[in-house]
Amino acid sequence: MNSPVSSSSSSFALLDERIQRWIWQEGWTTLRDAQEKAVPALIEADGDVIIAAATAAGKTEAAFFPILTHLLRSEPDIGSVLYVSPLKALINDQWGRLSQLCESLDIPVVPWHGDIAAGRKHKFIKNPRGILLITPESLEALFVTRGSGIPGLMTAVKYLVVDELHAFIGTERGKQLQSLMGRVERAAGRKMPRVGLSATLGDMNLAAGFLRPGAPESVRQIISGASGQELKVLVKGCVDKPPRIKTEENIESPELEDLVTGSTLAIGEHLYKALRGSNNLVFPNSRSRVEVFADLLRRRCEREGVPNEFWPHHGSLAKDIREETEAALKGGERPATAICTTTLELGIDIGAVKSIAQIGPPPSVASLRQRLGRSGRRKGEPAILRCYAVESELDDTSDISDLLREGLVQTIAMVRLLIAGWFEPPQVSGLHASTLVQQILSVIAERGGATAADLWTTLVQDGPFGSLTRNDFVALLRYLGERELLVQESSGLLLHGVLGEKLVNHYEFYSAFLSDEEFRLVCDGRALGSLPVSRPLIIDQRIIFAGRRWRVLDVDEEKKLVTVAPDKGGAPPMFDGAAGKVHDRVRQEMRHVLAESTVVPFVDAEGARLLKQARQQYATAGLATRMLLPAGTSVLLLTWRGDWTNDALALLLGRHGLNATNEGLAVRVYIPDGDRVFDALGEIADEDDTDPDALLSGVKNLIREKWDWALPEQLLRKSFASSLLDLRGAREVAASLSADIEAGSRY
Repeated sequence: MNSPVSSSSSSFALLDERIQRWIWQEGWTTLRDAQEKAVPALIEADGDVIIAAATAAGKTEAAFFPILTHLLRSEPDIGSVLYVSPLKALINDQWGRLSQLCESLDIPVVPWHGDIAAGRKHKFIKNPRGILLITPESLEALFVTRGSGIPGLMTAVKYLVVDELHAFIGTERGKQLQSLMGRVERAAGRKMPRVGLSATLGDMNLAAGFLRPGAPESVRQIISGASGQELKVLVKGCVDKPPRIKTEENIESPELEDLVTGSTLAIGEHLYKALRGSNNLVFPNSRSRVEVFADLLRRRCEREGVPNEFWPHHGSLAKDIREETEAALKGGERPATAICTTTLELGIDIGAVKSIAQIGPPPSVASLRQRLGRSGRRKGEPAILRCYAVESELDDTSDISDLLREGLVQTIAMVRLLIAGWFEPPQVSGLHASTLVQQILSVIAERGGATAADLWTTLVQDGPFGSLTRNDFVALLRYLGERELLVQESSGLLLHGVLGEKLVNHYEFYSAFLSDEEFRLVCDGRALGSLPVSRPLIIDQRIIFAGRRWRVLDVDEEKKLVTVAPDKGGAPPMFDGAAGKVHDRVRQEMRHVLAESTVVPFVDAEGARLLKQARQQYATAGLATRMLLPAGTSVLLLTWRGDWTNDALALLLGRHGLNATNEGLAVRVYIPDGDRVFDALGEIADEDDTDPDALLSGVKNLIREKWDWALPEQLLRKSFASSLLDLRGAREVAASLSADIEAGSRY
């Protein structure tokens, strides 16, 4: 037997003897920092806890060592644990991980999703014992389809664990989870300890408020000490070149290499040379770019006559193809690099990777931190980050974004904030009234009907929708009646209307967020994955998918089925890739980067040259004090604020008769009259408050969330503004711009 954990560990002594024995058998000689702190906080099941620690810091064990010890005290009636995960793949991963520990304790671990046999689920329902691993959507389905049995099922629950807590905060899915947690406790007739696990939490108090709405001060926060890990960073600057097809003649049968830009080829070549021979993750920011780089790198291996080391991984790929990539990373037989999206950002076990590559600016500092947590997990190894910043050639038509090298400067700013330990706090102000519609219908399904008072108490007064006014709630119920989602009996009981009944009985009801309608791709009967329906497909069209090339044989629109065959040609499918919204703090750091003259040590020679150009432009244009720039038939407002603020400012300018657009670094106002813009800024600055209903009355594309179509107009506008606009920040920046322009920095 290996050396036992040191006797100096007071937490180890609190654990059940069988768990102690398992720890010894695993060869552990110490408990990690998060585990030492979590054991006394959780073992009595008497309060809420958040455990924030780096990836691979043992958060799962930190939670479950004390939780399982508590359950074992009540043998044989140990009860159950509800573990909620954002991903089915993470559930499968945690099932394997927890089963190793729980098998020796005779505690069942039950994954619950569409791939699990019904018999196994029925067994747990009949005897709710052990750990249930479930997604919010499957938990929602339990409430809707097994409403009468929910109290008995939830009475057995002793802990409610939420993994990857940061992935839920600030989203409609997170609002759904908050509601479900409240409904679990209501069904059980008592509060139960909620446990949040996360590697990335920008503001622990906001995260605590998410885990226990209304009582964040009651949540104990466990923040694991820093590991002191070495970090190696390289930011490579690249100037884009047009594709060969545009610069070379006589290319009759163009390959992908002829169709993509020069920077794409250069980055692919650098990735090939830098990553071969080790395990890595490459994040190109979109599924389309995943396919481009996976194909380029696979073909490079073929030309060199070496085994392929590069594998695609994104949400549109079929499960077995994603699992091939995960197996290649974990297998160890030969090196493997995954070209991936956020699907490999969360805590799925893929083993240790040597480095992370980021192509283009990261979606956020928090996302970059999460990704980097995958690297350098072996003892003594540094975490390695390579960033590729692509910039355009400058000419007389170059805009402010190109002149200031926005992508490069944003990447540098984000890396500096990462090193400083800052990352975005969660956005918790969203009303997400769309999700309230779903929860109203779900509660009615669970209970076989509900009164307006019951719904108000469950979902608003004691639930996560507490910022909703009573008038808005009443207006919503009336509107749901008009849309035939609800009907009311003479007794006052609310039931599903004709449309409500139809929607609740469809499997898509359980999800609180929209899913794009997609075509399934099949080759010789094997499912390859799916493509968004917005992508037009025709017979004999060539595409690239799953890192390989295909020819379209048939398109069945009714069945949403595309049959393909292997082919030598192909172009990457045009997925919808959404860039992240940039935070105020990031734009402010970008300004610092431009204002300085000091060398940025982690930028290569080409990146340094591009940064020097940007700094010269910043100085020459006087942008340290100049906030309003003439730009032909328009005016640019340099706010140095984030997208929530800039979007709101553009709308406020629109209400004052000025057509304006947020372009990232600047808000463009489509009028050459700087004086008129200045006057409008002053008027905005003098406003005491902004009514979202009036501000958004002329905006047509407000439907962003799944049930927005079922909201009355006034509530729709309020919900949109609460999630996507910083109106107070916009008034503040209008005041600041107005003052700066007044001080003489107008032109």
